[in-house]
Formats: sequence, C-alpha cells, structure tokens
Amino acid sequence: MPTIEDVKAFLQVHGVSVLEFVEATPNSEAAAKAVGCSVGEIAKSILFIVGNTPVLVVTSGDVRVKTSRLKREGGLTGRARLPAGDEVVRYTGYAPGGVCPFLLPHGLPVLVDASMRRFPVVYAAAGNEHSAAPITVDHLLAITRGIEVAVCE
Repeated sequence: MPTIEDVKAFLQVHGVSVLEFVEATPNSEAAAKAVGCSVGEIAKSILFIVGNTPVLVVTSGDVRVKTSRLKREGGLTGRARLPAGDEVVRYTGYAPGGVCPFLLPHGLPVLVDASMRRFPVVYAAAGNEHSAAPITVDHLLAITRGIEVAVCE
C-alpha cells in the first residue's frame, strides 16, 4: 500500500504539492471544509466493480456517478456495484477514505469525469484521509493516464 510519503514523492516529481490537515478528509464535505473550497472542487475517487472489472472514477464531490453512463463510457457490461472495504484495498492499494488516483496498481482504469472542468484547480486525495493535492484536470489526466468521460449528472 503506498504511503502518503510515496504519494508526496511521486507528485513532487510532477510539480504537485500535497496539503496535509489535522482534521480528517475522508469524504468530499470534510475535505472541502479542510481545504477551504466548495464541495465541487474536491476530486473524489470512487472504485466501482462493473461485472468483474474494477474501475476508478474521479469526479467532482458534488455530483453522482450514473452507472449506466459509466458502463457506456467505459465499454463495460454487468452489474455495477460499490465494493466492500477489503476490495477497495485490494484493487487500489488504499483504504476507503484515503483512495487517491495516484500510484494505483498497473491496469486499474482511471476515468476522470468532465464535471471537474468547471474549476481551474481541483483537490484530489493524496494517499490518506488527511491530505489533498491541488491539481488541474489536464495535469490529473496526464499523470494518471486517465481517460476523460462524462459519467455524472
């Protein structure tokens, strides 16, 4: 499991700093309060299992993923579900509440929702539930090798 120090070192190479907080940031509302931004500016990372395929969706904290769009945009079939905590760790390497889009296991698809384009900078988790990394959507796409999609309402 990557540590906050691993993520900080990775992001530093890419010119991204990591903010750390005393208060926990395990969800969009708490992260927005800690950062001092709107909930929409939080880039939440949500793991879905579609059929038997894990996929990480990164989207604005103020929107919901529409699973029919997720399946269509991701070319996926089968029932979409949210995984149990142990599955989150197995597929992402991070515990729930600290999932971030960086240093993920090879082969885990990262879908970045276009809803974040409303903001010049978004704040993604950085490896634990006390951190955030300010980043542009284009930079997020580049360093995660993510695919931009429209899966939210």
